[in-house]
Amino acid sequence: MRVIIIGAGEVGSSIAAGLADNHEVVVVDVDGERVDALTYSLDVLAIEGDGTSLSTLREAGIEQTDMLIASTDDDETNLVACGTAKTVDDPFTIARVKNVDYLETWEHAENAFGVDFMVCSNLLTAEDIVRVIGLPAARDVDPFAGGKVQMAEFEVDEGSPVAGQTVQEADRFESLTFAALLRENDVEIPSGETKIRAGDKVVVIGSPESVQGFAREVAPGATPTGNEDLVIIGGSEIGFHTARLLEDRGLHPRLIEQDHDRARELAEKLPDTVVMENDATDADFLAREHIDEADAVVATLESDEKNLLVSVLAKQLGAKRSVAVVESGEYVGIFETVGVDVAVNPREVTAEEITRFTRETHTENVALIESDRAEVLEIEVDRESALVGRPIREAVADLPTGLVVGAITRDREFVVPRGDTIIEPGDHVVVFVDMDILDDVSGKL
Repeated sequence: MRVIIIGAGEVGSSIAAGLADNHEVVVVDVDGERVDALTYSLDVLAIEGDGTSLSTLREAGIEQTDMLIASTDDDETNLVACGTAKTVDDPFTIARVKNVDYLETWEHAENAFGVDFMVCSNLLTAEDIVRVIGLPAARDVDPFAGGKVQMAEFEVDEGSPVAGQTVQEADRFESLTFAALLRENDVEIPSGETKIRAGDKVVVIGSPESVQGFAREVAPGATPTGNEDLVIIGGSEIGFHTARLLEDRGLHPRLIEQDHDRARELAEKLPDTVVMENDATDADFLAREHIDEADAVVATLESDEKNLLVSVLAKQLGAKRSVAVVESGEYVGIFETVGVDVAVNPREVTAEEITRFTRETHTENVALIESDRAEVLEIEVDRESALVGRPIREAVADLPTGLVVGAITRDREFVVPRGDTIIEPGDHVVVFVDMDILDDVSGKL
């Protein structure tokens, strides 16, 4: 497949890196330094130019292109690039936008703006935050198979009851699979005898009920009851949609916004949210508002530095959990190092969503683990799949080490994968794959 990517920032570069080995990739960016950097780091053709320009798109070979992905930080540039591409040929076009209004317009008018698939960063990020809040102690949560399967990643701290237990001892759930332990820089596929250590990150795949049950094992007492005190700091679009989605779940969050007009607008739009007008970096104000009693504080200010400050402040005051939006991918590790429980990077969330569309057609869904260490894939298998027609233990033994069948759905019903389970054509299989073997196995599944 030939793919043109408009924008060589974090999102575009991430997608290009994922495609470069198996596809013909052309990346277009107005920034010459970014183009040079990409030329040296990836096996792609990088062109300096304006992706909305017809001449630039022709230079990139738009007439021979199967897919165009517009992934710059500017909504209008992405929409115009898709529309321009459609005037020349009919490649599949994907546009990244932040403004939800564009998404709503596109959803109401088929192929509006010349876009075949639209990804809204702000909405995706808010959905990601709400999923993480709903599962205590989870660092990452993704749904598969229409919500019948869930993947979650937990970090085990020293006080966790599962620290020191074997996987067999910790696994008390019928429909749960321990897919991997992320230990420092290693990805370990666990057996029943593998001991879980404090500091490990555990990836589990199973029914939502079993994953929720395991969450209670990892962090007892943190289970949501529906009466959580949730505080959102910042009335950005991500903050607004986070509050709106929490309201949809019957929750009543509090939201802090400093700007008077924006606070008033949010109060009108969010009937079940208490909107407070104040500077969220004011420690005295946070103390007066009893942030120390909050079950979770979500920082959605439009500044990474301020999000870091208020998240650390909230934790110091006694908030049980902090979740922060981090626009710069290189800051994610810093946030988590200084004590922020979960750092959500909108660019990573967006790249993950777009990546799903660039895979082979039988890949239904994909989640990236720790950015690039592993992937969880949902695949509708056919008769040609190496997994079909024999017990899972035999099929997996013939594949490189690093693959785990985490869950199966058949006719929309959950099937617990065990060693003697035989996968049938048409099943939806959710597999964990170590990135080191992804290229070797993806064509065999």
